[in-house]
Amino acid sequence: MAEPLIMRVMALSFNTVKRAGAIIREVMQRGDLNIVEKGKDDLQTEADRSAQRCIIASLNKEFPKVQIIGEEGLIEQSIPEEWLVTEIDAEFIKFKCPKEWNDVKEEDMVIWVDPLDGTSEYAHGLLEHVTVLVGIAVKDSAVGGIIHQPYYKQTNGEMGRTIWGLKGLGTGGFKSSLPPSDKFIITTTRSHSNAIIQASIDALSPTEVIRVGGAGFKVLHLLEGKAHAYVFASAGTKKWDTCAPEAVLEAEGGILTDLKGQHYSYSKDVDHVNVNGILASMSHMCHDNIVKKLPSHIFENMQKI
Repeated sequence: MAEPLIMRVMALSFNTVKRAGAIIREVMQRGDLNIVEKGKDDLQTEADRSAQRCIIASLNKEFPKVQIIGEEGLIEQSIPEEWLVTEIDAEFIKFKCPKEWNDVKEEDMVIWVDPLDGTSEYAHGLLEHVTVLVGIAVKDSAVGGIIHQPYYKQTNGEMGRTIWGLKGLGTGGFKSSLPPSDKFIITTTRSHSNAIIQASIDALSPTEVIRVGGAGFKVLHLLEGKAHAYVFASAGTKKWDTCAPEAVLEAEGGILTDLKGQHYSYSKDVDHVNVNGILASMSHMCHDNIVKKLPSHIFENMQKI
C-alpha cells in the first residue's frame, strides 16, 4: 500500500529543495546572476528562475493534480534531465503519517514555492540569509513545510541544511532552543524597513533588534532561540514566503499570523499578498501580548503604503 500523499509530497520535496540549493550555489559560482527587477526592491535572479523550474517540474511530474504556486509565476518548465528529482527521502518516508492527514487528496492540497527566499541578500553576497521554501497547505491551512539553507556549512564540511515540519508529527533538521529569558529580541526586515515598521518595533520596546533577510531565515531565528518574535508591519510578504515557515514553526509549537493574530488562508484562489503583515513567535502568550501592544495607527498606516 502506498504511503499517504502528504508523506510522499514531503519526502520528494525534501530531496527537491536540496537539488534547488545546489543549483543556487552553481549560479553564484558561475558569477552571472542575470538579475531582473520585478518591481521596487524586488529582484529576480537566474538562481530564482532555475530553482523554481527544478522544484515545480519535479513535483508536477509526480503529483500532476496538485496545485503548485511559485513566486516566479508561470515560467517555462522544461528542464535539464539532471534537475529532475524523482527519488523520495528514504528516512522521512519511514515516519508514521499523523492520522488527520491520512486521507488528504491531491485536490485538497496547495504547494507554495519560494525557490529563493532572500534574493536581495543573495545578490549582495549575504548567503547565510538564503532559504528555499516549499509549503504544503491542506484546504486553507499551512500544515507541512521544508526550509532549506543552501549555504549552511555542516560540521563535516558539507554545504546545506534541510529543516522540516509537519503538524501532528513534529519537526527535524535543527536543534531547538529557547531565547534568553532576560531579554526581548525581535527579528525584522533587513532591506525593506520604513517608518511604520520602525514604529511597530518601537511600540514593543525590545532589548535588541536583529535585521535579516527572508521569512525563512527569520523563523529559523525563532526556532533556534535567537529571537522571541518576528514582527513585520508591512504587506511586503506573500503566501509563498510564509506557508513553509508557518507550518514548521507551528509543528514545533509556535505560531505565525498576521499582526492582528489571525491566520492567513493558503487556499489556491487566495490573494497572494499578506496584507496585514507578519507576526511570529514560539510562545502563544508572547504572541497575544504583542497583538495587544501594537497601536491601531500601525494597521491604518500600513494599508496606505
